Amino acid sequence: MTRDDLFNTNATIVATLVDGCARHCPEAMICVIANPVNSTIPITSEVMKKHGVYNPNRVFGVTTLDIVRANTFVAELKGLDPARVNVPVIGGHAGKTIIPLISQCTPKAGAGSATLSMAYAGARFTFSLLDAMNGKEGVVECAFVRSEETECKYFSTPLLLGKSGIEKNLGLGKLSAFEEQLVADAIGELKGSIKKGEDFVANMK
Repeated sequence: MTRDDLFNTNATIVATLVDGCARHCPEAMICVIANPVNSTIPITSEVMKKHGVYNPNRVFGVTTLDIVRANTFVAELKGLDPARVNVPVIGGHAGKTIIPLISQCTPKAGAGSATLSMAYAGARFTFSLLDAMNGKEGVVECAFVRSEETECKYFSTPLLLGKSGIEKNLGLGKLSAFEEQLVADAIGELKGSIKKGEDFVANMK
């Protein structure tokens, strides 16, 4: 399926589910993994706004699969355990909007291995969020969220998670010139995807 096919299928599904959340559990943490995330997160936000219950600190586009992939590829190239590699991935969750920050890559402590599966990625993000909600400190994950970090309304960056969702947006950090160009190149496509999601909700019956 193309991203457009995905949009046509998933936009209504996400809008319907979020409408239910807005009516029955407006304070819930909403983690959306349904693609295209670059559009389904704006859809989620706009539906919540319609009900007057939007809290940007509680709405997450799960981009963890990109981090899992980046960690795995770097680990394979360097002969490391993927669970010991941490590559922040910023931007969005499609094509050239996915920007792995190799310049900020760090080997990290830990054991076990990561596969390239959506289920693993979704579980990892959810468990991190639950840990943070239960009081664990220093939990950081990247996610596609409402953001002031670039000229895009939504952007994925590392986030410090806490009991109320996003505790602090850790921003882009120091980028190499190459990475700065990748961000610049991603902005146009991201803005279009965001607007597509917003327009979908605006035109909903």
